[in-house]
Amino acid sequence: MYKLLSTIANMLPLKYLPQLIRFRLLTMHMIYAKINAALWLLFLERGDGTMNNNFQEFIKAAAHVKPSENQLRMLRKTPFYAFIHFSPNTYTNLEWGLGNEDPAIFNPTELDCDQWCEAIKSAGMKGAVITAKHHDGFCLWPSKYTEHSIKNSPYKNGKGDIVREFADACRRHGLKFGFYLSPWDRNSKYYGTPEYNDYYKNQLTELLTGYGEVFHIWFDGACGEGPNGKKQEYDYEGYIELIRKYQPKATIFNDFGPDIRWCGNESGSARYAEWAVVPSELCYRCKNVQTGAGPLEGDLSHMYNSDSDIGFLSNIIYSKGLVFCPSEIDMSIRPGWFYHENEEPHSLERLFNTYLNSVGANTTFNLNIPPMPNGRFNDKDAARLHELGQLIKRSFADEITSRAKITSEYIGDGQLRVRFDFDSPEKISYVQIKERISEGQRVETFQLRRENNGKEDTIYRGSCIGSNKICRIGVTTDNLILHITSARDKVELEEIAIFA
Repeated sequence: MYKLLSTIANMLPLKYLPQLIRFRLLTMHMIYAKINAALWLLFLERGDGTMNNNFQEFIKAAAHVKPSENQLRMLRKTPFYAFIHFSPNTYTNLEWGLGNEDPAIFNPTELDCDQWCEAIKSAGMKGAVITAKHHDGFCLWPSKYTEHSIKNSPYKNGKGDIVREFADACRRHGLKFGFYLSPWDRNSKYYGTPEYNDYYKNQLTELLTGYGEVFHIWFDGACGEGPNGKKQEYDYEGYIELIRKYQPKATIFNDFGPDIRWCGNESGSARYAEWAVVPSELCYRCKNVQTGAGPLEGDLSHMYNSDSDIGFLSNIIYSKGLVFCPSEIDMSIRPGWFYHENEEPHSLERLFNTYLNSVGANTTFNLNIPPMPNGRFNDKDAARLHELGQLIKRSFADEITSRAKITSEYIGDGQLRVRFDFDSPEKISYVQIKERISEGQRVETFQLRRENNGKEDTIYRGSCIGSNKICRIGVTTDNLILHITSARDKVELEEIAIFA
């Protein structure tokens, strides 16, 4: 197969490159590495020296695209955090409120932010993001810029501030605090006018300056106004400027950056390969473009967060420049984002698989838990969070890496073999691999192998690694080989951990 692809690669004119690369998507697990090899041959073995040099320089530059301090801290210290959706929708059984709800319906008589934090912490999460305002415009803090807020609700006779209660509870429980402020506002009279951006920035400033340190600020582009609805041009650049001014250590989530991007769905689904180094055409709010243009001229305006090949060579070679912007996988513990009595929490298996395919696949994981109308988490949800935390702890409690004799060797450019030999057969459930992501994301493909009677068998095939890759393998063996089969530059691994 390799020789055939190499021959085809050398015969094809350059104009057929996209078709050749995209062919790998059809049988990704089987020929991902071989098509990459054909791609490299196409550029490196043809006679066009200028193209060869440009390609080599670009790939090397791509390997050195680095995270900011905020991004690195998020990936390393807070990759798993909670989302809290709580608003009049909780009382109307809606997902998107209309904006005309009477604040009098909002009355969480048993609100317990400490219970929220205890449940969140039991799952192993390190932070939480509260929906301070959803699309209906109702504010969970007494904003001085609107009457559609908690100050006109029965809660604490209009003297309550749930954002403050939650921020204080987070700090009591050692959790980081963040918030979501929806740009779409179906209540504000300013929505659809230039004045709305001032209104939004005033509310944003209240939250940025009144509730202590914020680790993550979340805003999306959701708007269901329809073709004849109000049209609002959001001043995202102005919003970002305010955040950088008042909370310089906070990461910012938006569909297109600047710090964390949307994964493209709300079901907890991950891509086969999740790159944090992506075209600036996708994450155009990332201003730190760290490379020049790719070796081929083209147009990437078609790219969207739900595309399956974001960060692959097949698209970055057309980019005007690359940025570092990892994705966030978000989902709710129940089917809905807000509490609905007829729904049940997802299974432990689904939540754990999502954890492996997010935190364990170079993304962050934002798991929503919706409070009930009384202001508490449902006992079933709290129990499921505890079960998830216990399962994560058990799965990674017994590290056996130190029992092995470890040898390693670099094989040319971008390849590495690391071998682990045990004195006797060991049960291996998981292998965790981390690149030195502070220096860039480089690994394209890798395999986990074992030697048996002088022959090596592949037991796991993977694509990129990035900040963290957890491989679930479930074998018993007296040796294990990590073979990095392709990378964009010299492989820099920070950690390899083996768990029984």
